[in-house]
Amino acid sequence: MSYVAITGKTHVDEPLQCHNIALVKNNEFHLVQVNGTWKRKTVKNFNKNLKGRISAAKIYESTTEQGTSWTVISPIVFTYKVIESLGLLDPSNDTLLLGHIRDPQQQEALRSSISTKPLRRFVVMDQTVYNLYGCQLTDYFEARNVLYRILPLTTTEENKSMELVMKILEEVHKFSLDRRTEPIIAIGGGVCLDIVGLAASLYRRRTPYIRVPTTLLSYVDASVGAKTGVNFANCKNKLGGYIPPVAAFLDLSFIQTVSRRHISNGLAEMLKMALMKHRGLFELLETHGPFLLDSKFQSDSGLHGDNKDAASVSTRVAIEAMLEELAPNLWEDDLDRLVDFGHIISPELEMKVLPSLLHGEAVNIDMSYMVYVARERGLMTEEEKLRIIGCMVGLELPVWHQDVTLALVQHSLCERLNHSGGLVRMPLPIGLGHAEIFNDTGDESLYRAFEKWCDEQRLQ
Repeated sequence: MSYVAITGKTHVDEPLQCHNIALVKNNEFHLVQVNGTWKRKTVKNFNKNLKGRISAAKIYESTTEQGTSWTVISPIVFTYKVIESLGLLDPSNDTLLLGHIRDPQQQEALRSSISTKPLRRFVVMDQTVYNLYGCQLTDYFEARNVLYRILPLTTTEENKSMELVMKILEEVHKFSLDRRTEPIIAIGGGVCLDIVGLAASLYRRRTPYIRVPTTLLSYVDASVGAKTGVNFANCKNKLGGYIPPVAAFLDLSFIQTVSRRHISNGLAEMLKMALMKHRGLFELLETHGPFLLDSKFQSDSGLHGDNKDAASVSTRVAIEAMLEELAPNLWEDDLDRLVDFGHIISPELEMKVLPSLLHGEAVNIDMSYMVYVARERGLMTEEEKLRIIGCMVGLELPVWHQDVTLALVQHSLCERLNHSGGLVRMPLPIGLGHAEIFNDTGDESLYRAFEKWCDEQRLQ
């Protein structure tokens, strides 16, 4: 199954308007390319039947007594693919090499020419993943006649830094990649995918890259979006950008070598999407969560009954729910984001106790507290609250942490205001599978919820 996300952004929505100045001339221009040269055409003289390439960009020109100003409207469109493909490292499967190419004819031409003109690929691989799959990847490239360089790196939250980005860039430069036809491949968890994405976006201003997630959390979260980043000034992902990969290739078989704790860690992000917008996913996790932990999302091990499709259905629904929220708001122009549930206090908590909490664990602690806030505000029933907490416990996720103090909550809310344009933009569940964004943080519900949360969950 594959998902294709096409997103566009316009930098300037309207031409600049000059007030209190007498406008002498105001023109709108379309742009047409003929024989390699772009020319402006006024709206009056513009004909869509003109021979040549017509750009979606426009130029607005305003001339006054004080001079001329130009406003450029230049839409940017990113197209990227999210493809599920079992057996990604099987030499008979060419998805890793050609799956990012959208033109079938170009795919076939490259497939036919590989024997005479080898493809070149630079791969950054998390060190732990390399220890498990490095030989298999090498055999894959050798069988496919690929010229390759594999760079194993220890990619953890503690060393998620610009220093590691620069190390990658130095090695990429030595390999001398083509800036458009030879994508960098990142294979690892979310930290690896974030770091490589940032490095690729910087090299020659934008080099295509491919994400191959090997943890459950990166499978349903980091791999399907556009964010790249590193930590800075002891703040999580303070530096980064929004450059999506050309493709993300998802292979659930990687998850079989992930520890039980990391499976639970990924289930937190799936639960986030369930609580925000998909009651059916919540009920699936509530019912089949223990099985998914036991089976490590491997559905082909002689399973029968309701459990058989739990892995594929739950990951598909989680990915689709995430894409629904990300695709129309890829650059976060709208800061009201349901996907920020669980990310109000968790960034501060995660960095404070690093490395004792995994990302999903910190997110779940945040979600647990926010469920109490939602209950205190009358947004859900006591029964719904207890069902959610019970589901979290069933997924083996922490629901409380001693380092979450009122002082940390207040500091997190202040940081949130700085990060979100002066509003807290707090997503809260409305029952099961529905949510709204709230901006009021001054009432007593946060304090009352905190007290109840601590009283009821600190012994869990």
